Amino acid sequence: MRESKSGPLFGIKVLDLCRVVSGPFATMQLGDLGADIVKVEDPKDGDESRRYGPPFVAGESAYFLSVNRNKRSIAIDLKSEAGRDVALALAEKADVVIENFRPGTLEKWGLGYDALKARNPNLILCGISGFGRSGPDARRPGYDLIIQGESGIMDITGDPDGPPMKVGTSIADLVTGLYAVQSVLAALMQRHRTGEGGRVDVSMLDAMASLLTFNSGIYFASGKTPKRRGNVHPTISPYEPFQTRDGWINVGVANDKFWAAFCNVIGRTDLSTDERFDKAPKRAANRAALVELIAPIFVERTRADWLAELSAAGIPCGAIKTVGEVCETPQLLERGMIQTVEHPISGPVRFIARAIRFNDEAPAPSTAPPMLGQHTQEVLSEWLGWNNDRIEKSIVDGAFGATYAGKRVAERGVP
Repeated sequence: MRESKSGPLFGIKVLDLCRVVSGPFATMQLGDLGADIVKVEDPKDGDESRRYGPPFVAGESAYFLSVNRNKRSIAIDLKSEAGRDVALALAEKADVVIENFRPGTLEKWGLGYDALKARNPNLILCGISGFGRSGPDARRPGYDLIIQGESGIMDITGDPDGPPMKVGTSIADLVTGLYAVQSVLAALMQRHRTGEGGRVDVSMLDAMASLLTFNSGIYFASGKTPKRRGNVHPTISPYEPFQTRDGWINVGVANDKFWAAFCNVIGRTDLSTDERFDKAPKRAANRAALVELIAPIFVERTRADWLAELSAAGIPCGAIKTVGEVCETPQLLERGMIQTVEHPISGPVRFIARAIRFNDEAPAPSTAPPMLGQHTQEVLSEWLGWNNDRIEKSIVDGAFGATYAGKRVAERGVP
């Protein structure tokens, strides 16, 4: 049974047919909000991200562990007739099915929307794919790197004189996952109002293209494609990183009031009235000359010194932290954002908790990411009401793969 019975989505059942990142990140968010997530995995190897590494913790992939908390795993061979029947039975009990196979894959297995809807008219099916269910690229595989390039995000990221640069995290997968959560919540609200389920199509390309916002606005308004600007803001300066004696900081002098205070902090009050820099548009136009003057000043002192002085003056600033620093920062620790769960194999597993809280309460404790097929019998009993004999029959029929079937037959002595 699920350990937690709290959260705004408690009572919502989600059948998770996802793997790797985009889908698992989405279902993890729904699980964080209290939904019951049953993750369906291939019996032989499971979610392929179980093999992504190093690092591994006692054989478990840190990659997999990072996006699969608050779920239960059931191992089903979806390509077999018996496995398909189990999946259909589970879908009949589910509120939501989420999948991120290439369009047409579930239909090939007899698990397409029409087949699911015939068993459960109120079901919400959310399909995540690289390019969506329609259009000339619908059948193309979608991977984060490919979509970052196809969406234009890479072309506007990086140094102006350097090559296109991908974002340092799997931003296409993660943003798409968040859009999938948004769409599922909206579909649940619609079902509550109309009594009808439906199909949701979430495209990674659509999701990433939507992030272009003012960059696409520039193109639509002028016909000119924005170019890479590195860390430079097109209309605000200084609004960028600066190297200090022992690290990097970001400084955001977003208006003329901050500019006067900034000049005082760095000991260059003369710049506040310099005709090249006294107004925001002038500072943006003369950014190169401005940075040439102020960058050497920052190198003279430490990161901590500058942050203290700038903050005292009310100037927006912050350290450029390593991932390790972020994971140990007091701000996250005191807000309960760094949690630890006990994994059956890996022992204590730490992770960053959900980014949403209700009534000022810290995120509830999570359950550990599941081992492959860990909850197969539990879910069949709880969701479907199957007894041991019914489960054994599906094992023998091959619903859960040859390895699992052989193991269970040997244990139970089934002829």
